[in-house]
Amino acid sequence: MNCTKCKTKAVIDLPRHNAAFCTPCFTTYVHEQTAYAIKHQRMFGPEDRILVAVSGGKDSLALWDILLKLGYKADALYVDLGIPGYSAKSREKVERFTERVARPHGATLQIHTVQEEEGAGIKELSNLVHRPTCATCGTIKRYQFNKAAVEQEYDVMATGHNLDDEAARLLGNVLHWQEEYLDKQSPILPASVEGFAKKVKPLYRLAERELAAYAVLNKIDYIVEECPMAKGSMMLLYKEALNRLETESPGTKHRFYFGFLDKQALRQGSGQAGATAPQSMAEKDRASLHPCSTCGQPTTGAICSYCKMMARSRLSSSSARRPS
Repeated sequence: MNCTKCKTKAVIDLPRHNAAFCTPCFTTYVHEQTAYAIKHQRMFGPEDRILVAVSGGKDSLALWDILLKLGYKADALYVDLGIPGYSAKSREKVERFTERVARPHGATLQIHTVQEEEGAGIKELSNLVHRPTCATCGTIKRYQFNKAAVEQEYDVMATGHNLDDEAARLLGNVLHWQEEYLDKQSPILPASVEGFAKKVKPLYRLAERELAAYAVLNKIDYIVEECPMAKGSMMLLYKEALNRLETESPGTKHRFYFGFLDKQALRQGSGQAGATAPQSMAEKDRASLHPCSTCGQPTTGAICSYCKMMARSRLSSSSARRPS
């Protein structure tokens, strides 16, 4: 198998593109796909300050690596969830990458420790508030990433969601007909109201397998294991189903997700009944969102979900300590 571009020996084949690449050409392919996504979606410019949400996994570290190599000003934030046997290892991967790759580019790493800031590890918190661990984790991460981006005046927050992630999310939203989520499922979520950071997904054109190969070929040391708290996640089930379809028909994920984006753009631009134009979505957000009475971040209720969760956690913790 030879490289499609330079005809030397290939190290990876991409059936969905009917192509194969050697290491240098594959690295160029990944960089070009990311650069195209950034430009096509108008995610950010060369002078913008970017905050990358990193976890220690291949996708977020690959994203940070790519943005720095493309010449962007990208710092990162890591949220230490305090998961025994997992968080310490993932944090070590992030800190090692920072020293080896990011710091020479002038980039910095911030760390938010849940145990210190929220008063308990993620598992204990989920037990205190009687919510699934993944839901508790999602609430904390969304809140802290947005808070850091807004307070430190970053122009945009970037996450490492890839094609597999977006296709699986789309499948779940379609199966449950979650129209509000479908309207907002996009590689870019603008800062529709004050207090919300602009959020982008520069890796949406790249498959999970491609990013794993990029990490290995570019010597990015990442945590391979899935988060133990994600066991039984429906997202993993959706990914497994899509992987089976992809094996039988290469390009299935690409056609599914990009077909949705094409239809979404056509619908939003055509003025058809039921369409939601970007400006009307922003207007809808401005009409329904207002500052949380506790922390000031935008929310639909009087108090945001994060502050409600933390209040419930403190109440449960004090009740548990109270003598019977």
